[in-house]
Amino acid sequence: MSAEKTKPRYPFRLAFLHPRYWPTWLGLGVFFLMSLLPVRVLDFFGVRLGRFAAGKNKKRFHIVKTNLSLCFPDKNGSEIERMALQAFEAQFRSLLHYCGFFWWPEARLRRHIHKQGFEQIEQYRDEGKNIIVLLSHHVGLDFGGMAVSMDYYASSVYKVLRNPVMNWVMANGRLRFARRRGGELFVREDGLRPLIRATRRGAVLIYLADEDLGEQHSVFAPFFGVPRATLPVLGRLAQSCKAVVLPCVSCYNEEKRRYDVTLMAPVEDLSATDDEHDAAALNRATEQCVLACPVQYLWTLRYFQTRPPGEASVYE
Repeated sequence: MSAEKTKPRYPFRLAFLHPRYWPTWLGLGVFFLMSLLPVRVLDFFGVRLGRFAAGKNKKRFHIVKTNLSLCFPDKNGSEIERMALQAFEAQFRSLLHYCGFFWWPEARLRRHIHKQGFEQIEQYRDEGKNIIVLLSHHVGLDFGGMAVSMDYYASSVYKVLRNPVMNWVMANGRLRFARRRGGELFVREDGLRPLIRATRRGAVLIYLADEDLGEQHSVFAPFFGVPRATLPVLGRLAQSCKAVVLPCVSCYNEEKRRYDVTLMAPVEDLSATDDEHDAAALNRATEQCVLACPVQYLWTLRYFQTRPPGEASVYE
């Protein structure tokens, strides 16, 4: 089932041509030229950019090491240091892959996206259930979203970028294939109602919920044994959408130079009434995704920024 096509929600505006945005357009031009390069060349430069960034951005490197130390307490200092460096390499390698996300032809993109477990979508639809794809914040997350939107009517939530040109480019990149099936991209300020309506119409909801968005709308639940401020809405969202929740992870396969996008077994233990229980279930699902390719999780985010009362910041 697909929605009726509407006018683009993110149209081009003449204001984007203002001189203040010329550096952005120049960067995008370079990025387009990079899309003509072989993937192995992008990988070569991406890894080296990551190493350079790890050495220059000490603050962000400290955040990565702190996150890894909290989540993998069995690792010693040298192992954490190595994982942190690999995380930077993975992040910048995937950053260069975004030139393909925006401009590679569909046939080339399909060669670089390998899907596993997607038969579950039709399986659960045949049982009368809608689908929520719980996507984790891995460095290749947008290739995971594209793996869904290429072949299914899909909707998702989008964080508006400050630079309006980049906001236009990113939004339209995410809608690149989704539009032809009526796919929709909502902003966080829209709330959950549009998502629920779209999912009830048959859209596959691509949902990310593994960020620390502060204490106001969160509860604390263990993430690798460490309390983390977690959104507790997944159970209620699944109930409202009459949907099954399938965790999704997008891991870059260095040997085959492709993204292996896997839909895992559904989250079974959602209650829709117990916030702490549902938050813990969400974090367990995210842990499963992280362990699929640990250094490719987006460890540069402050996942433990909000602390329980009386606890000091872990990042100082």
